[in-house]
Amino acid sequence: MMVDGMGKDPAFKDKSILLLDKDAKKTNDRTWCYWEQGSGPFDAILHKTWDRVLVSGNQLKESFPIAPYSYKMIRGIDFYENFLGRIKTYPNVVFIQETVVEIIDHENSNATVSTDKHTYEAIQVFDSRFHYKKIQQAPKYPILQQHFIGWFIKTEEPIFNDAQATFMDFSLEQKGNTRFMYVLPFSKTEALVEYTLFSFSPLPESEYEKAIMDYMKTHLNCTNYSVLEKEKGSIPMTCNDFSQMNSTHVFHIGTAGGWSKPSTGFTFRNTTKKSKLLLEFLKTNKPLSKFNKRNRFWYYDLLLLNILYRDNHLGQSIFESLFKKRTPQLVFKFLDEETTLFEDVRIMMAPRPIPFIKSFLRHFFWTITMRKKQWH
Repeated sequence: MMVDGMGKDPAFKDKSILLLDKDAKKTNDRTWCYWEQGSGPFDAILHKTWDRVLVSGNQLKESFPIAPYSYKMIRGIDFYENFLGRIKTYPNVVFIQETVVEIIDHENSNATVSTDKHTYEAIQVFDSRFHYKKIQQAPKYPILQQHFIGWFIKTEEPIFNDAQATFMDFSLEQKGNTRFMYVLPFSKTEALVEYTLFSFSPLPESEYEKAIMDYMKTHLNCTNYSVLEKEKGSIPMTCNDFSQMNSTHVFHIGTAGGWSKPSTGFTFRNTTKKSKLLLEFLKTNKPLSKFNKRNRFWYYDLLLLNILYRDNHLGQSIFESLFKKRTPQLVFKFLDEETTLFEDVRIMMAPRPIPFIKSFLRHFFWTITMRKKQWH
């Protein structure tokens, strides 16, 4: 997204832009989903949209209309083909398939990027490579993962309701974690069925797959189906300050820059918004250290992550209560960080308050303790 924005913006026409990636981007290795009001910049490559979402749990099973929002899905292969086709039209942009091995910031001069084939020199490097080890070295705040495996399933009988996306189905065994099924039907016989967890670490692949098979049998009453494709992933859920990894000539973006929403793991729409902001910021010629700013939503995310870190099983009741007591439109607006303070309060009053009060007090006293240590 950054490269595309630079390529079509006249402000960067005198810049030579090199895009390095270890993959040729010719396979459908992932999907991105997001909610959006009205039309958007990626509508031409959408694979499917839904105007309703289903949320299910212990005390709730309801299909919600979400207008003026739509829930939208993009397949990785469609995004890559569209993106690579566009950047070919930008004379100052070059895409090379090479694996980045090392990036060194020489501080007083430029940065060098070494790949498995060549070494390049750059005034500014934007690094989107994410490694858990980097944020786990000295974590200041809790670190969880949103991890998942999904099967693209085709059935012989029409079993899916393709008019709605199953946003979160908690009606399965939680086993002390926050676990839910995520179902995106493309037709009445095809869907992505994904087993998702918010927890400390991934599971053996067999456990995800058994959960999907059990769900197909017990919830959808289907045992006769074929698996067309599979996808898996892990997204960091943390409020750690990713900007600490930046330097004079190296700036981290995407998940590596902390652009994934800490409390939910949603990344695509956050990255789209952050990319636009960063491009405009670059035009000001201000130091990139001034770009990242915390807002009140960072603190909201931190409170929730503190709860899930200590009592991971509470995720089900928290998310279920949000959709039970508040409209999905307000929930989406809150997760997009576009609500007013009054709306924030309404959202935070939906779940049981005690865990959040405890989380706030723990963070408050931890902050006081840290400041005392700094003073001494």
